[in-house]
Amino acid sequence: MVSYPTQQERLRRSAAAVDSPIGTLAGFRQWFGELADADETLVEPITFDAMRGWTFQPGTLNLVHDSGRFFAVEGIQVRMPGRSVAQWGQPILNQPEIGILGILAKEFDGILHFLMQAKSEPGNQGGVQLSPTVQATRSNYTRVHQGKPVPYLEYFRRPDRHTVLADVRHSEQGSWFYRKRNRNMIVEVPPQDHVQVREGFRWLTLGQLHRLLAEEDVVNMDARSVLACLPYSALDALGPDDAGALPGDGRPPAGLHSTTDILSWVTGIRSEREVLTDLVPLSQVPQWSRSADRITHDTGRFFSIMAVDVRSTGREVAHWTQPLLAPHGPGVVAFLLADFDKVPHVLVHARAEPGYTDVVELAPTVQCTPSNYDHLPDEAAPPFLEQVLQAPAERVLFDTALSEEGGRFYHALNRYLVVEADPADVPAETPDHRWIAVHQLVGLLRHSHYLNVEARTLVACLNGLALHPETTSFAPTEDPQCGR
Repeated sequence: MVSYPTQQERLRRSAAAVDSPIGTLAGFRQWFGELADADETLVEPITFDAMRGWTFQPGTLNLVHDSGRFFAVEGIQVRMPGRSVAQWGQPILNQPEIGILGILAKEFDGILHFLMQAKSEPGNQGGVQLSPTVQATRSNYTRVHQGKPVPYLEYFRRPDRHTVLADVRHSEQGSWFYRKRNRNMIVEVPPQDHVQVREGFRWLTLGQLHRLLAEEDVVNMDARSVLACLPYSALDALGPDDAGALPGDGRPPAGLHSTTDILSWVTGIRSEREVLTDLVPLSQVPQWSRSADRITHDTGRFFSIMAVDVRSTGREVAHWTQPLLAPHGPGVVAFLLADFDKVPHVLVHARAEPGYTDVVELAPTVQCTPSNYDHLPDEAAPPFLEQVLQAPAERVLFDTALSEEGGRFYHALNRYLVVEADPADVPAETPDHRWIAVHQLVGLLRHSHYLNVEARTLVACLNGLALHPETTSFAPTEDPQCGR
């Protein structure tokens, strides 16, 4: 009888392939560097009245596109009884369309590869980044902008013609987006199918992508989100003698809590916590003021809404203007990691954000912009922030500055960390924090609205750490804004 590799075996084989049969990591770096050097994207901040096709609506003062599509900058009023700040108002990006984030997969010489695109977005701080094969809103792929068609879109509009490895709707930043969702997809075509590799695209193995995830600002947020959806757990990379290895009967290792208990915990919080978010006209949001080129909070904290003029070659449209949300200061996003009965767990936070569809989602242990707390007493800082930032270097397993979505955010940079908890002082759970096994998080990613976008990035990074522990020796970022 012929034995065929399982899906897990195929993904493990791809994750182990750092040098591909069709391209080395060194070859990728040369290709990517040449594209970055040749990129002629020009992004210039402009005043609001210099935008074309965007207007502040009379009365509401919502910032909208003339087509009524793409997205709008509107206002929300939020009430969270029991929180230190129980109510507030703010601008928010309202993009009701569900976009497609899709990665095409194909085997070469028995090794699964993923077709990635080198793409520059107007909000990227470092220019070109690796994005999914397709990264498009509905307005883009239906060509509201009257631009060129989106390459490879047909594989994701009709995925039933091929093999679907992942297909799930996930949220994006609930503090900046109002109920934003994207369809995260990985679609595999047969090895015998010819796929034309267009300029700016390249096949990479999962192992190569894991290495690139540990490098500053190379793999973009959308690609990280999609890669996290692979039906592949970091635990599968561990050998039979390693901590957290699968038991001999092939069943997943036990977690500190059963998956049923985890789901009950999340459901209980969603049922009991009040998060009341109402869309309101931007004109009715208190403590936010508009100047010629910014909408800002009166304290100068949090974020601004700005406008940019963009010129870019190789895009569906070569010249356009648009608003962007610009956070004030870099963020810190971290998982604390610990073993329970030799099974790796991370401390997750059931986090409420006003733009979530279902009250709370599972977030990293720490997710904040530290500068937003500078004016407050030390005890007001988020739980576990000090343990993350003051951890000794030998317990910092991952430390890289990565950008958030450059199509809507301007220079939104977070410092992503995985920090091993002190075995002698493992933090206790709180009503909003729980230790969950990594393989259980991977299972939850098959379902919508459980892991937020920041947690999905860290899950993708954890998979790389499990198979390539040498990545733990990568030096922390030297960016002074994100330094420890």
